Amino acid sequence: MSQTVRTRPDASRQALSEAYDTALLDLDGVVYAGGSAIAHAVESLGTARSGGMRLAYVTNNALRTPDAVAGHLTELGVPAEPSDVITSAQAVARLISEQVPEGARVLVVGGEGLRVALRERGLEPVDSADDEPVAVVQGYGGPDLTWSRFAEACFAIHRGVPWFASNTDLTIPSARGIAPGNGAAVEVVRIATGAEPRVAGKPLPPMHRETILRTGAERPLVVGDRLDTDIEGAFNGEVDSLLVLTGVTDGAQLLAAPPQHRPTFVDADLRGLLTGQPEVVGEGGGFRCGGWTATAGSERLELDGEGAAMDGLRALCAAAWTAAGDGTCALDGGKALARLGL
Repeated sequence: MSQTVRTRPDASRQALSEAYDTALLDLDGVVYAGGSAIAHAVESLGTARSGGMRLAYVTNNALRTPDAVAGHLTELGVPAEPSDVITSAQAVARLISEQVPEGARVLVVGGEGLRVALRERGLEPVDSADDEPVAVVQGYGGPDLTWSRFAEACFAIHRGVPWFASNTDLTIPSARGIAPGNGAAVEVVRIATGAEPRVAGKPLPPMHRETILRTGAERPLVVGDRLDTDIEGAFNGEVDSLLVLTGVTDGAQLLAAPPQHRPTFVDADLRGLLTGQPEVVGEGGGFRCGGWTATAGSERLELDGEGAAMDGLRALCAAAWTAAGDGTCALDGGKALARLGL
């Protein structure tokens, strides 16, 4: 896919909640972390919804069912229906259903979310490689997923059964910090079998297709905290994106982002949905946003001025991405980011 290389965040005169009809929101690291809502998420989403923006919750976490996710969101103060939730379990179940007969048995290595999604597609979840499955599907099963489940997957794959994975996120945010995600578990099976799974979740096309089929979005905005899933998924789907810094991505990773990981917009948290986005202007060999000017030196990024930290970060992004072109910026931005408190 050929796309223009992004060299700076975009501007928007309208609030993003007015410029786009549907927010395709990641959950972990964007709306909540563990069992608690992230600061400003509940109020921001309520305001965006009351202004007419549709909210859809798009998650690579295949553990919980849409009913459970909607219930959790509602408890947090974000009213949601199961139909508002799109999971990688649903995307991978559709992918499998298009390749196997109706009623076929599928070996599940994961949680209830996968089982419900498979039944929705007319497939039968099973637990053993000896149950004659026609496919193996692997999704995040939570911290208590036992080693024996990986063994069952390996037994079936060694017998020639095709292997599918809901997603390959190596990590997942939690209330206590960053924990191993489904991608880490997929690596266990890959190492043991030498096989490669077919993957449905972000950033790959099956997840984007599932999201559009279920939401009918015409002007979607992907909102996420991960460059390699949320932002790359938006890039692959050729739709705009908002990166929020409430999850796994930090300022240094953003400055070093290659083209497919560069978001359309960047903000501190979900309050960014409710505002316009300031323009980043090229000026005298550098880039200005608000009260900050950023330039790319021979070895590091330089930042001068004062004002809102996000304006400084946007200016730094422009300097770093322009210097990198279609590659990855190797200039040191640590001092500049420290000045912004990022």
